[in-house]
Amino acid sequence: MRLGLPLLLVCACGGASPSAVSPDPAADRSAVAEVLDAWHAAAADADEDAYFALLTADAIFLGTDATERWTKTAFRTFAHPHFARGEAWTFRAIRRDVLLEGDLAWFDEDLETEGLGPARGSGVLRRTPEGWRIVHYNLALTIPNERFREVHDLLASPAPEADVEPPGDGPDPGASETEGP
Repeated sequence: MRLGLPLLLVCACGGASPSAVSPDPAADRSAVAEVLDAWHAAAADADEDAYFALLTADAIFLGTDATERWTKTAFRTFAHPHFARGEAWTFRAIRRDVLLEGDLAWFDEDLETEGLGPARGSGVLRRTPEGWRIVHYNLALTIPNERFREVHDLLASPAPEADVEPPGDGPDPGASETEGP
Protein backbone atom coordinates (compact mmCIF):
# COMPACT_ATOMS: atom_id res chain seq x y z
CA MET A 1 0.00 0.00 0.00
CA ARG A 2 1.30 3.40 -0.95
CA LEU A 3 1.21 6.16 1.65
CA GLY A 4 0.24 9.59 0.43
CA LEU A 5 1.30 12.93 1.74
CA PRO A 6 -1.21 14.74 3.90
CA LEU A 7 -3.48 17.04 1.91
CA LEU A 8 -3.68 20.59 3.11
CA LEU A 9 -6.73 22.55 2.05
CA VAL A 10 -6.66 26.29 2.17
CA CYS A 11 -9.94 28.13 2.14
CA ALA A 12 -10.20 31.47 0.40
CA CYS A 13 -13.20 32.62 2.33
CA GLY A 14 -14.43 35.46 0.14
CA GLY A 15 -13.18 39.02 0.10
CA ALA A 16 -9.80 40.55 -0.46
CA SER A 17 -6.77 40.27 1.72
CA PRO A 18 -6.60 42.83 4.53
CA SER A 19 -3.85 44.78 2.73
CA ALA A 20 -6.10 45.20 -0.31
CA VAL A 21 -8.91 46.87 1.63
CA SER A 22 -8.62 50.53 2.49
CA PRO A 23 -9.32 51.40 6.11
CA ASP A 24 -11.20 54.49 4.89
CA PRO A 25 -12.43 54.13 1.29
CA ALA A 26 -14.42 57.38 1.40
CA ALA A 27 -11.31 59.34 2.42
CA ASP A 28 -9.25 57.62 -0.29
CA ARG A 29 -11.87 58.38 -2.97
CA SER A 30 -11.94 61.99 -1.82
CA ALA A 31 -8.12 62.19 -1.88
CA VAL A 32 -8.03 60.72 -5.42
CA ALA A 33 -10.64 63.24 -6.57
CA GLU A 34 -8.64 66.08 -4.99
CA VAL A 35 -5.50 65.00 -6.87
CA LEU A 36 -7.36 64.83 -10.20
CA ASP A 37 -9.04 68.20 -9.58
CA ALA A 38 -5.68 69.75 -8.60
CA TRP A 39 -4.10 68.28 -11.73
CA HIS A 40 -6.78 69.80 -13.97
CA ALA A 41 -6.53 73.12 -12.07
CA ALA A 42 -2.74 73.19 -12.54
CA ALA A 43 -3.23 72.87 -16.30
CA ALA A 44 -5.87 75.62 -16.31
CA ASP A 45 -3.50 77.85 -14.30
CA ALA A 46 -0.55 76.89 -16.54
CA ASP A 47 1.36 75.69 -13.46
CA GLU A 48 3.72 73.21 -15.12
CA ASP A 49 5.57 72.18 -11.96
CA ALA A 50 2.37 71.45 -10.02
CA TYR A 51 0.88 69.60 -12.99
CA PHE A 52 3.82 67.25 -13.50
CA ALA A 53 4.40 66.76 -9.75
CA LEU A 54 1.09 64.87 -9.66
CA LEU A 55 2.38 62.25 -12.12
CA THR A 56 4.56 59.35 -11.05
CA ALA A 57 8.02 59.09 -12.61
CA ASP A 58 6.79 56.13 -14.69
CA ALA A 59 3.51 57.78 -15.72
CA ILE A 60 2.00 57.32 -19.18
CA PHE A 61 -0.36 59.83 -20.84
CA LEU A 62 -2.48 58.68 -23.78
CA GLY A 63 -3.80 61.55 -25.88
CA THR A 64 -6.63 61.66 -28.37
CA ASP A 65 -4.43 61.02 -31.42
CA ALA A 66 -3.37 57.42 -32.03
CA THR A 67 0.29 58.52 -31.98
CA GLU A 68 0.04 60.06 -28.53
CA ARG A 69 1.51 57.65 -26.00
CA TRP A 70 3.81 59.72 -23.85
CA THR A 71 6.09 58.96 -20.96
CA LYS A 72 6.10 61.70 -18.34
CA THR A 73 9.31 63.17 -19.81
CA ALA A 74 8.02 63.15 -23.40
CA PHE A 75 4.67 64.59 -22.34
CA ARG A 76 6.37 67.39 -20.43
CA THR A 77 8.51 68.20 -23.47
CA PHE A 78 5.37 68.41 -25.62
CA ALA A 79 3.40 70.42 -23.05
CA HIS A 80 6.13 72.85 -21.99
CA PRO A 81 5.47 75.44 -24.74
CA HIS A 82 1.79 75.55 -23.74
CA PHE A 83 2.63 76.08 -20.08
CA ALA A 84 5.38 78.61 -20.95
CA ARG A 85 2.84 80.72 -22.87
CA GLY A 86 0.57 80.64 -19.82
CA GLU A 87 -2.07 78.81 -21.87
CA ALA A 88 -2.20 75.11 -21.17
CA TRP A 89 -5.72 73.61 -21.26
CA THR A 90 -8.89 73.65 -19.23
CA PHE A 91 -10.65 70.42 -18.31
CA ARG A 92 -13.35 70.18 -15.66
CA ALA A 93 -14.73 66.89 -14.41
CA ILE A 94 -18.52 66.85 -14.45
CA ARG A 95 -18.78 63.18 -13.39
CA ARG A 96 -16.24 60.85 -11.87
CA ASP A 97 -16.19 57.28 -10.54
CA VAL A 98 -13.32 55.88 -8.47
CA LEU A 99 -12.63 52.23 -7.64
CA LEU A 100 -10.07 51.32 -4.98
CA GLU A 101 -7.96 48.28 -4.27
CA GLY A 102 -5.15 48.68 -1.80
CA ASP A 103 -2.70 51.28 -3.04
CA LEU A 104 -4.29 51.57 -6.49
CA ALA A 105 -7.28 53.61 -7.65
CA TRP A 106 -8.96 53.34 -11.05
CA PHE A 107 -11.14 56.17 -12.26
CA ASP A 108 -13.13 57.42 -15.19
CA GLU A 109 -14.43 60.96 -15.57
CA ASP A 110 -16.52 62.90 -18.04
CA LEU A 111 -14.92 66.23 -18.87
CA GLU A 112 -16.00 69.62 -20.08
CA THR A 113 -13.17 71.12 -22.09
CA GLU A 114 -12.69 74.46 -23.79
CA GLY A 115 -10.93 73.16 -26.89
CA LEU A 116 -12.01 69.55 -27.37
CA GLY A 117 -15.68 69.58 -26.47
CA PRO A 118 -17.01 66.69 -24.41
CA ALA A 119 -14.24 64.26 -23.46
CA ARG A 120 -13.51 61.41 -21.09
CA GLY A 121 -10.48 60.73 -18.97
CA SER A 122 -9.68 57.43 -17.33
CA GLY A 123 -6.68 56.02 -15.57
CA VAL A 124 -4.92 54.73 -12.52
CA LEU A 125 -3.44 56.39 -9.46
CA ARG A 126 -1.00 54.83 -7.00
CA ARG A 127 -0.65 55.70 -3.34
CA THR A 128 2.94 56.90 -2.81
CA PRO A 129 4.72 58.36 0.23
CA GLU A 130 3.80 61.80 -1.23
CA GLY A 131 0.11 60.84 -1.57
CA TRP A 132 -1.94 59.63 -4.53
CA ARG A 133 -0.20 60.16 -7.88
CA ILE A 134 -1.32 59.56 -11.46
CA VAL A 135 0.33 56.54 -13.08
CA HIS A 136 -1.74 56.31 -16.24
CA TYR A 137 -4.15 58.76 -17.91
CA ASN A 138 -6.14 58.15 -21.07
CA LEU A 139 -7.86 61.15 -22.67
CA ALA A 140 -10.57 60.23 -25.16
CA LEU A 141 -13.15 62.06 -27.21
CA THR A 142 -16.63 60.70 -26.81
CA ILE A 143 -18.60 60.10 -29.99
CA PRO A 144 -22.37 59.61 -29.78
CA ASN A 145 -23.34 56.27 -31.31
CA GLU A 146 -25.68 57.94 -33.78
CA ARG A 147 -22.74 60.04 -35.09
CA PHE A 148 -20.18 57.23 -35.25
CA ARG A 149 -20.73 56.42 -38.95
CA GLU A 150 -19.99 60.06 -39.86
CA VAL A 151 -16.78 60.02 -37.84
CA HIS A 152 -15.79 56.64 -39.26
CA ASP A 153 -16.33 57.86 -42.81
CA LEU A 154 -14.41 61.07 -42.11
CA LEU A 155 -11.45 59.15 -40.71
CA ALA A 156 -11.49 56.71 -43.64
CA SER A 157 -11.36 59.52 -46.21
CA PRO A 158 -8.07 61.09 -47.35
CA ALA A 159 -7.04 64.11 -45.35
CA PRO A 160 -6.98 67.42 -47.24
CA GLU A 161 -3.47 68.39 -48.40
CA ALA A 162 -3.31 71.36 -46.00
CA ASP A 163 -3.94 69.09 -43.00
CA VAL A 164 -1.23 66.57 -43.85
CA GLU A 165 1.99 67.09 -41.91
CA PRO A 166 5.23 65.22 -42.50
CA PRO A 167 6.05 62.62 -39.88
CA GLY A 168 8.30 63.87 -37.11
CA ASP A 169 10.47 62.37 -34.42
CA GLY A 170 7.77 61.28 -32.00
CA PRO A 171 4.11 61.77 -31.35
CA ASP A 172 2.21 64.38 -33.32
CA PRO A 173 0.01 66.05 -30.73
CA GLY A 174 -2.52 67.23 -33.31
CA ALA A 175 -3.42 70.09 -30.98
CA SER A 176 -4.06 73.70 -31.91
CA GLU A 177 -1.67 76.41 -30.88
CA THR A 178 -3.74 77.25 -27.79
CA GLU A 179 -5.12 73.89 -26.78
CA GLY A 180 -3.05 71.01 -25.48
CA PRO A 181 -4.19 67.43 -25.11
